[in-house]
Amino acid sequence: MLYRIKKKALDEHIPIIMDDTLDVMHKYLVKMKPKRILEIGTAVGYSAICFSKYLDNGGIIDTIERDEERVKEARDNVKNMNLENKINIIQGDAVEILPTMNEKYDVVFIDAAKGKYPFFLSQSLRMLNDNGIIFADNILYKGYVMSDYNKHKQRTAVRNLREYIKEVCEDPNLETQILEVGDGLSISKKKC
Repeated sequence: MLYRIKKKALDEHIPIIMDDTLDVMHKYLVKMKPKRILEIGTAVGYSAICFSKYLDNGGIIDTIERDEERVKEARDNVKNMNLENKINIIQGDAVEILPTMNEKYDVVFIDAAKGKYPFFLSQSLRMLNDNGIIFADNILYKGYVMSDYNKHKQRTAVRNLREYIKEVCEDPNLETQILEVGDGLSISKKKC
């Protein structure tokens, strides 16, 4: 079933987490056994379904998606995998929803609008437990972030991804690594 979800997403050019990115995250998640995971950007629910196997007993994933069709597909996928008790899909714009949330999370996975990453970071830090980890996918954005790329179409996204990297690398409360897996993965661990 999981393979079918992945294949359909790839066939329809819906962006989902890449295998090598998932492999890196596996190493952290298997050790952590998180109680609560926040995902910003559900798409069809593939990554949330993958993450669900790492949850501690009674653990929950809250995942936010604004695209109505993707939410419907994600809900169907979660239901078909019998994970409705572990994965809570919240429909709406994360920019509006995040400020209303007050849960604490062990893990945050950011994989949504690239131009909003700095905002997602500030909200994630507010809700992150000590020793929690923020993963940000596509942080190198096709190599544009580390080049002198300046085409108008992607300028805001590239500028904001650079700002995100600067913030997580300079924050004294975080230990951050930027890995060149997939389209770039930032791993920021909150110090106690």
